[in-house]
Amino acid sequence: MTSPDVGDGQRRFAPDFLTELFHNPLDPGYADAAARKARGEGVAGTRKKVISAVSALTLVALGFLLVVAYQQTMAAEPARTQARETLIEQVQGRRAETSRLQARADRLRAEVADLREKQLGGAAVARLRDMEAETGLAPVRGPGAKVTVADGPTPVDPLTGERKNEARVRDTDLQMAANALWAAGAEAIAVNGQRLTATSTIRQAGEAILVDFRPVTTPYQVVAIGPDSLADDFRDGSAGRFFRALSTRYGMTYEVTDVKNVTLDAATEPNLRQAVPVAPASAAPGAPTSPSSKASKGG
Repeated sequence: MTSPDVGDGQRRFAPDFLTELFHNPLDPGYADAAARKARGEGVAGTRKKVISAVSALTLVALGFLLVVAYQQTMAAEPARTQARETLIEQVQGRRAETSRLQARADRLRAEVADLREKQLGGAAVARLRDMEAETGLAPVRGPGAKVTVADGPTPVDPLTGERKNEARVRDTDLQMAANALWAAGAEAIAVNGQRLTATSTIRQAGEAILVDFRPVTTPYQVVAIGPDSLADDFRDGSAGRFFRALSTRYGMTYEVTDVKNVTLDAATEPNLRQAVPVAPASAAPGAPTSPSSKASKGG
């Protein structure tokens, strides 16, 4: 509100306007906006407090679960460790017992051989020794070749953490090496000291390779006695190319060398089996006879 003209040509404000301005500095619209903002900040602060409380409770619950899981794992660890140690002791004990029995069997076999030679003549003994050498039941010595293969590095999948087994030597690889050596003219073969015979087997049992049910480990050495060209023939053949491809692709160790004078021990005495003919079942009374039987009777 303004005062009327007082005669000097100037317009002046009344004192009531100034008092009202100081009492109400903001427009009512601005005041309403400020009030709404204050109410919003209060709700947001309450929401933040609730979220913080929920997060804290969640972290406490996760920590409690982790502690419980850790305690259960540690409580079961001694039992697993004890069971593992017990199994290791049993395996070691069985291996020692097997070695002791094998040594006893070798002594008894040597005694039997001595007694047999005393009873047989010279020609029969020589023929028997040749047959034992051919079948793997007697030690042999001579030149030949040695094929060495070993596992390559074990890659780990960066996403799953799974170990890949492409670079591990398998039973089929050793079978291929032995068959290729036989085909190249080998007269006797041993895999890590285990002499192969006509009934020998090379099998995979889990992650282990068994030669005649005896475990062999990497590096694998397939030693053969045969002609002087045995190593070259193996190296230039299909088996040599196969192992070179494995070495290039998976980093597996592969080497073929000549051996001048190597000894292969005799194989374990095999458990030989023989077939027995089954007697034909007798014909039941009153059963019709075959034409052939009638002809034989009539003739």
